[in-house]
Amino acid sequence: MDPELWKKRVSVKADVHHGEPCITGTRVPVTMIVGCVAEGMSRPEIIEQFPQLSDEDIVGALQYAAEVLHSDLLMPLGG
Repeated sequence: MDPELWKKRVSVKADVHHGEPCITGTRVPVTMIVGCVAEGMSRPEIIEQFPQLSDEDIVGALQYAAEVLHSDLLMPLGG
């Protein structure tokens, strides 16, 4: 699968979901998809919950999240 699929699947528009990164053509935020994966939902379960999404949308959202984490300076959580 295209490692830069997220560039085709994720967009940020000021007038869509308050400028939060969303799947292009939808109002489904990347954070929602990542949260679903974190809760243990499978791709088919996510698509059942959000039928406007495709498998490639989910992969693109996860690629975008990984890219953001890779490129941002992360601070220790403390402890």
